[in-house]
Amino acid sequence: PAAGGFGKLMLPEGTQRKQMKGYERVDVPAAPAFDEAKNPVKYIYINELPQWAQVAFKGTEKLNAIQSLSYNACFNRSQNLLVTAPTGAGKTNIALLTILRLIGQHMDAAGGIGRDFKVVYMAPMKALVGEIAEKFQQRLRPLGVIVAELTGDMSLTKKELEQVHIIVTVPEKWDVMTRNSATGGGAATDDSLQKLVQLIIIDEVHLLNDDRGAIIETVVARSLRFQETSGQAVRLVGLSATLPNYADVASFLRVEDENLLCFDASYRPIPLDTTFIGLLEKDPMRMSVKLNEVAYDLVLEKVRQGHQVMVFVHSRGDTYKTSHTLSQWASERAEGGYFDNTQHEQYDYWKKELEKCRSKQVVDLFQRGFGMHHAGMLRADRVFTEKMFLSGVLRVLCCTATLAWGVNLPARAVVIKGTNIFDSSCGGFKDLGILDVQQIFGRAGRPGFDNKGDATLITSHDKLSNYLRLLLHQKPIESQFLENMANSLNAEVAIGNIASEKDAADWLRYTYLFVQFYRMPQKYGITKEDFAQDPTLERKRREFVNDAAQKLNGSKLIRIDNNKNYNATDLGRVAARFYVDWETADHFSKGISMGMTDERILALFGQSHEFKQLKVREDELAELEAFSKREEICPIRVLGGAENIYGKVAILLQVYLSRMQVETFSLVSDCNYVLQNASRLFRALFEVTLTRVSEMSEMSDRLLEWCKMIDRRLWQSQHVLRHFCHPPTSGGKKGSMSLDEGPKGGVLKEHIVKKLEDKGFDYWRIQNMTLQELTNITGAKQNGTAVMKYMRRVPNLELEAKIQPITSTIMRITLILKPDFDWSDRWSGPSEPFYVWVENPESQNILHSEYYVLNKRNLQDNGQLSFAIPLQEPRPPQYVINVVSDRWVGVKFTHEFSVSHLLLPDRQQAHTKLLDLTPMPVSSLHNPNFERLYKFTHFNAIQTQCFHTCYHTDYNVLMGAPTGSGKTIVSELTMFRLFNIKPEEKVIYIAPLKALARERMEDWEERMQRQLGKTVVELTGDFTPDVDALERADVVVTTPEKWDGISRHWQHRAYVRQVGLIIIDEIHLLGQDRGPVLEVIVSRMRYISCTLDKPIRFVGLSTALANAHDIADWLGIGIVGLFNFKPSVRPVPMTAHIQGYPEKHFGPRMAQMNKPCFHAIKNHAVKPDGVKPTLIFVSSRRQTRLTALDIVGFMSADPDENPKQFCLLEPHELEYAQRRVTDTSLRETLAYGIGIHHAGLPDRDRKVVEELFVEGKILVLISTSTLAWGVNFPAHLVIIKGTEFYDGQLKRYVDFPITDVLQMMGRAGRPQFDTEARAVIMVHEPKKNFYRRFIYEPFPVESSLHEQLTDHLNAEIVSKTIKTREEAIDYVTWTYFFRRLTANPAYYDQQAALLEQPSFEKQRDMLANYIERLMNKCLDELIRSGCIELKDGVPERAGEVPVALVQPTELGRVASLYYLGHRTVAQFQRTLSREGLSFIEIMRVLCECPEYDELPVRHNEDKLNAEFAEACPLEIDLAIQAYDSPHTKAFLLLQAHMWGLALPINDYKTDLKTVLDRSIPLIQAMVDIAGQEGQLRSTLNLIMLLQCLHQSTHPWRSSLACLPYFSEKTIKLLGGMGIECIPELIERRSVQKDLQMLQLPNSEAYKEVLQLVEGLPKLRVRTELRILEGEEEAEGAPENGEGRERRKRGRLVREPYEVPPGVDLELSVVMYYENNPLKFVHAPKFPKRKTFSWWCILGDTEVDELVSIKKVMLPSKARIERRVNFPFNSPEDEVGETFTLSVLVMSDSWFGLDQQLDLSITVKEAPAAA
Repeated sequence: PAAGGFGKLMLPEGTQRKQMKGYERVDVPAAPAFDEAKNPVKYIYINELPQWAQVAFKGTEKLNAIQSLSYNACFNRSQNLLVTAPTGAGKTNIALLTILRLIGQHMDAAGGIGRDFKVVYMAPMKALVGEIAEKFQQRLRPLGVIVAELTGDMSLTKKELEQVHIIVTVPEKWDVMTRNSATGGGAATDDSLQKLVQLIIIDEVHLLNDDRGAIIETVVARSLRFQETSGQAVRLVGLSATLPNYADVASFLRVEDENLLCFDASYRPIPLDTTFIGLLEKDPMRMSVKLNEVAYDLVLEKVRQGHQVMVFVHSRGDTYKTSHTLSQWASERAEGGYFDNTQHEQYDYWKKELEKCRSKQVVDLFQRGFGMHHAGMLRADRVFTEKMFLSGVLRVLCCTATLAWGVNLPARAVVIKGTNIFDSSCGGFKDLGILDVQQIFGRAGRPGFDNKGDATLITSHDKLSNYLRLLLHQKPIESQFLENMANSLNAEVAIGNIASEKDAADWLRYTYLFVQFYRMPQKYGITKEDFAQDPTLERKRREFVNDAAQKLNGSKLIRIDNNKNYNATDLGRVAARFYVDWETADHFSKGISMGMTDERILALFGQSHEFKQLKVREDELAELEAFSKREEICPIRVLGGAENIYGKVAILLQVYLSRMQVETFSLVSDCNYVLQNASRLFRALFEVTLTRVSEMSEMSDRLLEWCKMIDRRLWQSQHVLRHFCHPPTSGGKKGSMSLDEGPKGGVLKEHIVKKLEDKGFDYWRIQNMTLQELTNITGAKQNGTAVMKYMRRVPNLELEAKIQPITSTIMRITLILKPDFDWSDRWSGPSEPFYVWVENPESQNILHSEYYVLNKRNLQDNGQLSFAIPLQEPRPPQYVINVVSDRWVGVKFTHEFSVSHLLLPDRQQAHTKLLDLTPMPVSSLHNPNFERLYKFTHFNAIQTQCFHTCYHTDYNVLMGAPTGSGKTIVSELTMFRLFNIKPEEKVIYIAPLKALARERMEDWEERMQRQLGKTVVELTGDFTPDVDALERADVVVTTPEKWDGISRHWQHRAYVRQVGLIIIDEIHLLGQDRGPVLEVIVSRMRYISCTLDKPIRFVGLSTALANAHDIADWLGIGIVGLFNFKPSVRPVPMTAHIQGYPEKHFGPRMAQMNKPCFHAIKNHAVKPDGVKPTLIFVSSRRQTRLTALDIVGFMSADPDENPKQFCLLEPHELEYAQRRVTDTSLRETLAYGIGIHHAGLPDRDRKVVEELFVEGKILVLISTSTLAWGVNFPAHLVIIKGTEFYDGQLKRYVDFPITDVLQMMGRAGRPQFDTEARAVIMVHEPKKNFYRRFIYEPFPVESSLHEQLTDHLNAEIVSKTIKTREEAIDYVTWTYFFRRLTANPAYYDQQAALLEQPSFEKQRDMLANYIERLMNKCLDELIRSGCIELKDGVPERAGEVPVALVQPTELGRVASLYYLGHRTVAQFQRTLSREGLSFIEIMRVLCECPEYDELPVRHNEDKLNAEFAEACPLEIDLAIQAYDSPHTKAFLLLQAHMWGLALPINDYKTDLKTVLDRSIPLIQAMVDIAGQEGQLRSTLNLIMLLQCLHQSTHPWRSSLACLPYFSEKTIKLLGGMGIECIPELIERRSVQKDLQMLQLPNSEAYKEVLQLVEGLPKLRVRTELRILEGEEEAEGAPENGEGRERRKRGRLVREPYEVPPGVDLELSVVMYYENNPLKFVHAPKFPKRKTFSWWCILGDTEVDELVSIKKVMLPSKARIERRVNFPFNSPEDEVGETFTLSVLVMSDSWFGLDQQLDLSITVKEAPAAA
């Protein structure tokens, strides 16, 4: 039945309409109960449910009719569901069944349930939320389910959210949760809420008709869309009262017919008679009398029948008034007896109880048999009243509607007295909502007691038919979405769900509004023609959307571009985040201006759209004006006075802040309404100013204080200690801001604080006072101590700032925050938040802002923030850094600093102009061999311009040009020049990363080696060629560290002296952590070139540089040879788009970028002629996976997209590719043409992905930043998704170096294919300007050598380059660091930053002083570490001061030789010199060394390590090791390697490789140190550890286990043959036969094992002892061979060895191989191929003393002897004694092949000469 006039109102049969005096009465009889005889119900008994589910229905025998009928759909199916049934029919159980189904799906065999699902239950009112949460918690607790409520009053912390399974909430709150990604909704991060929610239950869906219906639509639409994009199934369950147009709602919720269950009124468990009374009276005064009369008659009638009655009224005051009036009348009419309760059996008990009752009114009414109940009463009194009514002592209860919602108190009869309800939000009276009426009616009839209920509604006659229609369910539900559409649209745009008009129109399809378009087209102006032309109504949808969008665009909440794309603005995001109406947001943004006073701020707040319905009433004016005149209540003048709405709002807010109470009833309600909105609106205002940036710093400061004042109910003018006078508001469960606060009182007495305030002792003054002084002020000692104690609880930070200019327009600020206060959990909770911003106080611009959270655990550490801000010209007198608490009113710290005197780096921006030259043909090389190497015919512009300099001169060259402009070819030109004129000299190519070296190597092996016949050798961490190879090489490709290690010993290495050309690629990396090594190399090579007086040519390649002159100067380049082109000189021009994302937290911010990523691909890479390749760089391995899966989701969700559009693989190719890869995510994404690439993938997977991308078979590649350097895959579009990464050492997110970002952007544009390129850089909003500046302005390169100078000095001292301190200072002047120090002194030396008027002399002295200080620091460190010694030199001429000499020690040599830090060797020396260490101790020492500090511990890996440690055999000592320490991780990784444990994630494999790589030189250095210390046991254990690492075994396992295919069983078999270890196996004659008996898996395995066993070295060792006698040959003979020319001839001693005392002896150990051993070690689990050698050790095992140790390499051929000689002396005094020496020969990489020979030597007096 449609809506309409009386005629159409269909009343049920049996209805009677009567006209009475002054009113009309309509009686509607109860619907007949449904007839079970006609349609029998199969009741479901609880014991039919699965055992675990029965717990939830304890005490119930069977489900009722409705529940039984819907059981199947709820519990046995998982589709969406809509159940409509009368109130009170037990819909909660229906919801419970659907929840149980989900729990069942997530239950493991043991009955445990995981945390991987969530249920959201949306109840329409706050009051219901509590009730339902309680119900669910009670029923489901036995199953281990956690239920939590989430409303405005109850918020959950992130941790609590992770733990709960069921969230009971109201639609608004859920909307906000899914909007704000910080709470994990919104964008789909891996662990976000939305991903986990698998069931959404919407209670009372018929609320769609209400004002709040729009929110339900928004939420459901968001959920449905999310479901389609992510492919994540979410079950929607709608519960509602009986609806006329249930089919529409069903199609909105996507419910199929079989799951649409409708039950009519006949299913109500207790039939209900309803009566409607319409009063004809018009005059309000007489009306209220009439209301009471009618109500009294009704009440009396019921009470006479012996029933209890509830009378519902609509204001708190009215409860008492009505009860009083009714009881008055009863006594006046002498009918009081009916209400009399003195005869009741519990009367006396209650009478006694009531003495405790505080409320006089309750006591007064009790005596007359009446009760009152409303939310404003004290909790105890309310509970009294409820209990008394239940026990029947009270006959009549007058209450407000809250009772119907919150408390389940039924009565036989209910009466609703009047339907006018006062509502602040609409500023007056409105009609009682139908929901309330239904809920109240639902309270009529007590199940189990009554067989019938009576409900009566008294209203005015004009509203009668409306209520009839509503209650008889004859009013169809309409959508309320249009009114609210602008706000919902803004929210979706701000989250990033909608990016264009098309998206928005698409989004409307998911709303109830869309369903209504088809059901009631005429209402929305849709005609038949529209349907005919456009069946999906897309045009209409676009029209509606466009209207809303234009509103938003007009008020600047979104921007609409010409292509109808929507972009969120800061304002829009703020509005969405704080749930602010778009009109309010607009009003705020226009209304805020610089320098507003508090009164104007309050006026602006009061004028917001949220308050426009408030009314100012006559009866309130007096009270309001009284408030506004009292200074202590309203300290801020009220603009507009009490008669304006905004004036009224201002007064109410101040009354609240002053902690006063309001009297007038309507004001109480208004005041609560203002409070509900205050905090939110002020936060929004604050965010608006913070994002506005210009001229807003003072406003931000004021508004943030306002926000905190409202949260804390304090005035800023009050003393900060006032916080402690009231209970803390922070803490998880904050009570709502209502006027009847629960517990009063804090801890500090108010009068004490008042004294301090009156006398004007503020925080800073008290800080410096003694206890005595405080006692005097506060008047008592304990008060003084209390003040002291609480002063220390106020957060206090000390700020320090370090300012470094980067260029003349940008400076970097490092802010150090030192917490200095006592943490108190009660007041500070787990963390204290602060806002940090830098402002220019003159213009009030905010230059940078961020949010800083101080956690309790970091209380002892200093926090550090670093950010870059622009330097304005002319420079302002000062800048101010503000750190403002986000919680404590008036707590703010500032740090001023001035930049007016900063010495800025000069602007050197001399870019080379790109000349307009004719491209040079390749033939101008005049060498056909060279020409053949190039596939093209002409060089490009850049190559042409520097061709002559490179190919025809020997000048040093620095080439700065953007990535991808062909710099490598420029370097090849210089190589050809060298090949032409000095073919005998070598080229060294230094690449900063192994990956780059590898790429160069693959290219040149093909071109230089195969085609030109030049030998190219790779020298990196992975490849260490032998000396001969290096001697022969023409070109050496290497990394800085390797070349540094080799060239340190240039005096001894001829090939280092033959270098003629050094090419340094990516020289701009000087500024990064590996930069110092580059500096040292160049400085050293230039030094060599000077010393040998032989020219070495340097070629530096880099991106465009800001300070090219410094680098050129340092490379010794004058005017010729410096080419520094602008960044815009790219072979392929590029457009860069920078997008800022405001989300504070890293995870959600990354997730927020996924949708824009997809849009960027569509906008920039999808071209009419096909899709162009796209590279997306992300910051972590996990992000590659998440981003890929999200993009797949967006493609599959959009019906207009072809989900496979990025994949050009034929099905069979795809299948082949998927077979070849092992990573599961990669397999899944390849099908969609998306590749994943990061260092954690297996090599093979990476190769496959690279091939597919290069061939253009897949068009999107998502990679970590490493790919930008390592592999040259250009793409048309590059997206940099986020510019931070997690730094495991600092435990926080830090920015990529700008060079990395430029390198990634450089991958955009493929010179052969593209005419233009695109880059999209997605950054955190505050950093947007910084990046915008540097992408087009080149970045200056600063040195970081001063941070690592110590180790490099040590190397130079060892190689004798530096012998005195003066030479050390001279050495520094060769470096690039010195060039920069003079150019930008303030960057390096804080003292230089403070020079006021820098004169040249002053500056010079200052720098000299700085270098002096730096040198002293470095040399002191080296002396402390024991790496050098200072000796007094000899004066050269008489009378001169002797020069102090610097000399290396053994330790220093070890550090230099093995390329270790001085701290590392010092630590080894300390631990190894004490006593012999066991094997496990040695492992611990190795892992604790400083070299492993750099090992990455990524986000959340501490948890992984803790789990992993359980599996590892060796304990972790938690006293010294934390799970997030890199050393612990190294220890675990080594164990995993040696015991063969599986690693928890792929990343650990790469990390293990790093650890093993570093461990070899570390152990070798330790062996050398232990050798110097004479520690035999430690040395043996060290060598054993080295063997175990190579063979990935451990000493407690048979050495046979190192052979392939040898299982435990095999080793047992061998044991049976008497073979226990490898030597016993290889020395057997019958090896082949033995192996055949071992049942190896197949003949291949047998061959492999046999080959290995035969190739294991059979080492033979024998010793010779000689007594050395007189010197025979000339002393000057060279000492090159040990065996051939010896100064002393020796006499061989035969066994038994007897020697005279006090003579020189020499022990020779002779070693050779019996067989031809393998050239390389068999070490399948070790990352590199390796040759092997032997340590020969002479020691005394009895006293654990090592006499001497030497390392021997044997040629890998049979029977070639090598000798090792150990000279020693026979003791003089121990004649007749015998001593034993052991010779131990140990391998450095085989396990189990060591040998030991013992010699006993007796000392005898030589017989007298015969």
